[in-house]
Amino acid sequence: LISLFKIRSSSIGNNKVIHSIFREGSMKFSVAVVLAAAALAAAPADAFARPFGVFSTRSGLKMSATTTDEVVVIPTTPIEGMRPGTSGLRKKVEVWQEKHYVENFIQSLIDTAVDSNGGKMLDTIVVAGDGRYYNDEAIQTISNICAANGIANIWIPQGGIMSTPAVSAVIRRRTESGGGEDGEGIAQGGIVLTASHNPGGPGEDFGIKYNEGLGQPADEKFTDTLYQKTLEIASYKTVADSPDIDLNAPVGTKYQLTPTSAVTIIDPFQNYLDALKSCFDFDQLRKFGSSGFSILFDGMHGAGGQFAKRVLVEELGLPESSLMRCNPLPDFGKCHPDPNLTYASELVKKMGLKSDGSADASTDASTLPMLGAANDGDGDRNLIAGAGFFVTPSDSMALICDNYEAIPQFAATGLNGVARSMPSSAALDVVAEARNIPCFVTPTGWKFFGNLMSSKESFDGKDYTPFICGEESFGTGSDHVREKDGLWAVLAWMSILSKANEGVSEGEALVGVKEIVTKHWAKYGRHFYCRYDYEGVDSDAANQVMDIIRDNLVNGDASSVESGDADIKFVDAVEFGYTDPVDGSETSKQGLILNFELGPSGDPARVVFRLSGTGSAGATIRMYLEQYENDTSKHGISAPVALKDLADEALRLVQMEKTTGREAPTVIT
Repeated sequence: LISLFKIRSSSIGNNKVIHSIFREGSMKFSVAVVLAAAALAAAPADAFARPFGVFSTRSGLKMSATTTDEVVVIPTTPIEGMRPGTSGLRKKVEVWQEKHYVENFIQSLIDTAVDSNGGKMLDTIVVAGDGRYYNDEAIQTISNICAANGIANIWIPQGGIMSTPAVSAVIRRRTESGGGEDGEGIAQGGIVLTASHNPGGPGEDFGIKYNEGLGQPADEKFTDTLYQKTLEIASYKTVADSPDIDLNAPVGTKYQLTPTSAVTIIDPFQNYLDALKSCFDFDQLRKFGSSGFSILFDGMHGAGGQFAKRVLVEELGLPESSLMRCNPLPDFGKCHPDPNLTYASELVKKMGLKSDGSADASTDASTLPMLGAANDGDGDRNLIAGAGFFVTPSDSMALICDNYEAIPQFAATGLNGVARSMPSSAALDVVAEARNIPCFVTPTGWKFFGNLMSSKESFDGKDYTPFICGEESFGTGSDHVREKDGLWAVLAWMSILSKANEGVSEGEALVGVKEIVTKHWAKYGRHFYCRYDYEGVDSDAANQVMDIIRDNLVNGDASSVESGDADIKFVDAVEFGYTDPVDGSETSKQGLILNFELGPSGDPARVVFRLSGTGSAGATIRMYLEQYENDTSKHGISAPVALKDLADEALRLVQMEKTTGREAPTVIT
């Protein structure tokens, strides 16, 4: 009614409002209309620029009383540099704050989503972020653009914050009936505001990525089309003078931005919690948690912290002292929210570890938490450690695969497929071969795993689920969502520890992470593994390093390469490419692999070089080192020490210091 009459108190008096209403037919208007008109007349002149309040509909939703239906078309011009990387578009936040930047990218994204939806506008979409600086402002802008384009339902989590795997869970698990007080419908996609593990705050990083209808990251066809549209855009749509959405409003609050488009505040936890409960026995984990188990979880002030509190404390009954830095902050508390040995240094120290992952001999391991874990900025990555014992991401994935019977998600049916990114170690391959499980090696990027998990669902192909997958950069997950999931990995390790301690009598020492991993190495051999990151390298210098490898080692004569170490023989070099077994698409130039042979054992070793696509400025050269060791007497050596000679030989061959000026990596993990 308020939108219908559009009467302002500054131009018409109280009596005139009421008289004019009754002149139109007093007997046809209820007392409610009179009261509404009187309240409107008493309101300030700018009342229509703000929400008038909320009321409850018959469905239980709280509805904003104001409808702003003025859709405007804003002329714009293309902005260069909007090509998404492996996980969306990431730039310094000041770039995103430039005029038309967010608007151009989102309009191009929506147009691309419409194309991939057969030319039809999406009906429902999730808009959520990891809580970093500029998150709230960007959500307001994006909501207006979505509404102006005709997306009927825009779901925003309470607080505006949701972990990336939780967004995927909402897309995958919501049904037509909704299942809560926050409305009905099925999301057809999600706009995720995150730069993942990159720092946040003024002068730091911001990013936007898109998840498609199965909850999976947008594939290369989608991102290539999106980029092309950013080069052709001439205008974008938005809602003029739209009131700000209160992101902290109660779950179920609804803001009607246009007559056909509304924002609804949804519960950020429920669908994700349902997904985890479909994977794990929460009753058993709760019992294990009260029988001597202890954990220290570092949320790194990212989006995953509030989910860890909900699961570990509220669901599993663990004490709040199990959590550290689990309150999301726009600048992540000035920390770099990347869960590795360097940036999770406080957790690493509390777990009795040195910065290289080796045990600190001065610490009594019996006084330490049984399990240590960390999330990154958007809650999809994980670090796993035991008391005085660090577990590499590659070993973690191999251990989960070999112990899948401990996880209810897999116990009944087993695994139909596993996959790793190419730079990850071959520890998974060895287990998969022994357990007769199909194993795939893909380029880095979760979207490649998404195709395998959705082979039957999307392409009517072979069903590889149940499925686990992971990548070298601390990412692990399964088919319960279509993103890597840090908290899922933590619960997987809790399940493995619980299973390993089933026969332990009360009062006996519990079997810990170290015992489980060393037993695994004794069975399969150890794949020593670590990564050197050279961050913020001049882009030209970084590309020159890659060109030296291609020219001298990939395309050169391997027999003419002189060895700098008699015990490390260069064998050959290849550039990794990938043909997707599901849709046949081809991806090239996904990393340069240098293969070596170690003397006198003849064991294989390799070094992989990649340019990372997850930074916002300069280039990051990643060097991945791996060598196999079957001698159990050598398994206790720390990985950086064991791999030092291999690293020195590889750096000599690629002329790293001469080309980049870098004497040492930024991070070793």
